[in-house]
Amino acid sequence: MGSPSKQSSIRKTPHNLAGKLIVLEGTDGVGRSTQAELLQNWLAVEGYGVLVTEWKSSELIFRVIDKAKSKNALNTITFSLLYATDLADRLHNIILPALRAGLVVIADRYYYTAFSRDVVRGADPKWVRKVYGFAVEPDLIFYMKMPLEPLLRRIITTRGGLDFYESGRDIGMSTDLYQSFKLYQSQILLEYERMVDEYDFKVIAADDQIDTVQKILRQHVRELLEGNSAPTIAVDQTVQAQS
Repeated sequence: MGSPSKQSSIRKTPHNLAGKLIVLEGTDGVGRSTQAELLQNWLAVEGYGVLVTEWKSSELIFRVIDKAKSKNALNTITFSLLYATDLADRLHNIILPALRAGLVVIADRYYYTAFSRDVVRGADPKWVRKVYGFAVEPDLIFYMKMPLEPLLRRIITTRGGLDFYESGRDIGMSTDLYQSFKLYQSQILLEYERMVDEYDFKVIAADDQIDTVQKILRQHVRELLEGNSAPTIAVDQTVQAQS
């Protein structure tokens, strides 16, 4: 699967809304949710209104996705379209209203997750980018990067095993779960690497200590927010992910 050409990259115009959209990207197990929560708490203390929204957390569609995955009923196209529906629903009902209200929105995964997963599953990069063409462009994108072996150890240690889909078993890379994980995640990492320059990712070494990673994230976020008008009153509106 080749990387998308310059012509296939769909670069959107800035959203020009009062708030800021910050995205944390990366493969499974790199610590995005932990860092998103820490960022949320810090921003609230700093006096900013802040909201966290997570991948596959739309009340409209997450149960449908879970049911389809439990039956291994997702082909490449339906996989992409269902997750696009999840983001479209959250964008309309959660993300855009929050941005209009001047909040800082932290997205634990955004359409870049689809750009990596769907392409590895065989989708055309141009097609996937068009499917997600409805979504607004973030103000800041962090790519939390971790080498494959530490990633595997972390997932086994913290989760007690490997998930069927995060190991790519649904696309038949290998009958061995661990080998399938390595093959699938290595392809995911390759797609993320191809997007670093395309979308101006801020690459973060996710295998550093949690507080070290958080310090770097805060530095970039502070640079984004400095010079803004007085911060809005902090609120606590976290959209929980569904397991």
